[in-house]
Amino acid sequence: MLLFGLTADQRDYANHLRDLARAHFSDADHRRGGHEEGHVDRRLLRQLGDLGLLRGLFGGAPDEAPRDAAAMQLCLLRETLAGVDTAAETALALQGLGSYPILQSGTSRTADRWIPGVITGEVVAGFALSEPGAGSDAAALALRAERDGDGWRLFGEKTWISNAPEADVYTVFARTTPDAGARGVTAFAVPGDAEGLGGEHLDLLAPHAIGRLTFEGVRVGPQDVLGEVDAGFRVAMRTLDLFRPSVGAFAVGMAQAALDCAVRWSVDRQVHGGPLHAQQAVSHALAEMATTVEASRLLVHAAASAYDSGASAAEITKASAMAKLHATESAQQVVDQAVQLHGARALQRGHLLEHLYREVRAPRIYEGASEVQRTIIGRSLVREVRSKTDESP
Repeated sequence: MLLFGLTADQRDYANHLRDLARAHFSDADHRRGGHEEGHVDRRLLRQLGDLGLLRGLFGGAPDEAPRDAAAMQLCLLRETLAGVDTAAETALALQGLGSYPILQSGTSRTADRWIPGVITGEVVAGFALSEPGAGSDAAALALRAERDGDGWRLFGEKTWISNAPEADVYTVFARTTPDAGARGVTAFAVPGDAEGLGGEHLDLLAPHAIGRLTFEGVRVGPQDVLGEVDAGFRVAMRTLDLFRPSVGAFAVGMAQAALDCAVRWSVDRQVHGGPLHAQQAVSHALAEMATTVEASRLLVHAAASAYDSGASAAEITKASAMAKLHATESAQQVVDQAVQLHGARALQRGHLLEHLYREVRAPRIYEGASEVQRTIIGRSLVREVRSKTDESP
């Protein structure tokens, strides 16, 4: 793996993470641990907390108070964990996605209530944006917030929600002003044990802790608002702009693991009296895979650098979309090619590539499907041309 463009501290951090992950995590260990697939693994979350990895979600040094996350640190964290253990990576990522809006936009009282437990792994967080009729079109949210004194009551349904229905706190996006599109949505921090909140697990191809939530008059007060009333869409977009490059980092980690597996196999496997890699078709396939992985990594690092350097919102959004699009699409190609080079053995349950083959599909959909990312990029290109035209004398 090339670490082009990283500072010495970032390279040291990446190497430290790799050593830590290899020493403490493996997918096989989690599968043997008796944990029920598709549910929150609280033991794993506490282990991530004990190792200080959940603290790494929020940037800065371990002895500092949590602050606005550093995108590069988050990407290095997710890529490294994904290359060793996707279960640990997913547990960490879902925790970060659900809790970051609370740190980013909550009052100090709300942050103090939830974030310390998130960092130790004792509090499980979820991000509740998608609905049955509003996935990529977040402005079409229908979960309604009806006024109730100085607060609101929530009615409706959310689906494809991280850590649902087991989370201790959810960042929930609800419509506070009807017929106002993106301008009428508010973000709330909702306790998982709130009266009127129900839900169920969803059984997915990759057994992640994802579920459905139902809201039957769930009460939220002014202290639960994240950011400003009717400005929740901004909270969601700030969160997604941060996490989209790190979804790409997750994909890069999986693709790198598949590539490493394929290279080792090509050296060990004997065919027609020689190693598999001696076949030109195989050698060329490995070369294409390696080049694709590195290109994705560079796009992810570029997007993270744009975020951390304070680039404009438009630049961050475009770079994040490019990183997520290329990394997730190409990761599926790399994993698929690695399976092809291994043959039928890679399709056996328990094989690393069988596991990665199921894991790699979802990132092309969640946090904005690939088609949405292409739309974002296309609009950005047109907007840039129009802006230059308007500035011309």
